Amino acid sequence: MKAAPWAANLDGVGMTAVTPTCPVQGGGVMSPQSSFGEPTDLVQLLTPEGMRVAHEEYAFKPGEHPEDELIRGFYRDMVLTRRLDIEATALQRHGELGLWAQLLGQEAAQVGAARAMQQQDFAFPTYREHGVAWCRGLDPMALLRLFRGVDQGAWDPKECQVANYTVVIGAQTLHAVGYGMGVQRDGAVGTGEPGRDTAVIVFFGDGASSQGDVNEAFIFAASYNAPVVFFCQNNQWAISQPMERQSRIPLYQRALGFGFPGVRVDGNDVLATYAVTQAALQRAREGNGPTLIEAYTYRMGAHTTTDDPTRYRLNDDVEHWKLKDPIARVKAHLLRHGVASESFFTKVDHEADDLGVLLREGCRALPDPEPLSVFDHVYADLPPDLRAQRDEFAAYLDSFEEVQ
Repeated sequence: MKAAPWAANLDGVGMTAVTPTCPVQGGGVMSPQSSFGEPTDLVQLLTPEGMRVAHEEYAFKPGEHPEDELIRGFYRDMVLTRRLDIEATALQRHGELGLWAQLLGQEAAQVGAARAMQQQDFAFPTYREHGVAWCRGLDPMALLRLFRGVDQGAWDPKECQVANYTVVIGAQTLHAVGYGMGVQRDGAVGTGEPGRDTAVIVFFGDGASSQGDVNEAFIFAASYNAPVVFFCQNNQWAISQPMERQSRIPLYQRALGFGFPGVRVDGNDVLATYAVTQAALQRAREGNGPTLIEAYTYRMGAHTTTDDPTRYRLNDDVEHWKLKDPIARVKAHLLRHGVASESFFTKVDHEADDLGVLLREGCRALPDPEPLSVFDHVYADLPPDLRAQRDEFAAYLDSFEEVQ
């Protein structure tokens, strides 16, 4: 994998387990709730105040990387990912992008999961995994080209081990399972060889969990013991529909019905997300099958730039979740333990400013695509009806040259 200068390659191993549940009246199970209506069964290693806490099943294992260095890297990745998101949102508002899917508030979930991957692992994203793309070394301009409509997502997945973005809700889970089954047949699972055994991780949202494709992917992954980690970012809103309208039980508990473990992690805690994902990926590499991770987080922004979240959710909820900001809690931890100086934070801020300039200037400098390129890279052999449409469109474009 070719790593970009802004993205280091970090990896590790660990163990996984199913989190306990509690019975409710009338049958079924649900998660215990906090006073604000939030679950209390989350795997958490870093509190919103930046305090380290222990968990009986999971521990933060930096591996070959010094712990403080790794956490500083998490902070940098999250700050730069957020800046990418903010700049792209502003570019869309100025008419430079056709659309943008925000990740504001979900930086820890994405950075923690991506940094837990090893070089040979492969990720299947939705259309919101900008933090995953960043950590895997994908040039952020590739994302802007996609959302500007300059191309259709033209990066080479083999270079960064990240598939192209998927807009069809939940379809990427089937792609991931198919890839995982291929990895099995290539003999790259359970060999015990470092750098060879491969895991697949697929990202989707709580809304996508209601799609048939996702449940079919669960079935195939369980049946074939595929080396797949299903990473659900439960940001609590499927566009305008809250999670409680989609499921009678916590999402991670669905895994038990398909025969593999599930775990719920604090998705705003980058250390816990890293530890849980690290364990699930290692489990997959060793040939022990799939795991479902539910990263419990909150979508601070809109579903996309075409959405107005003020129409369906309360400002009080947003203000409450601001206190759980994933970046602020890591900064508090670094300052409390004296492992990052003010010069470090200043340097990261300057790097974010430089990234902002790069994105703004680079986006506006992107050339318009050739009109006929819309027919390229769709079919290996263009069907006759589309070939006829292309020829008709080409003649239409030529007519303008004749008039001039």
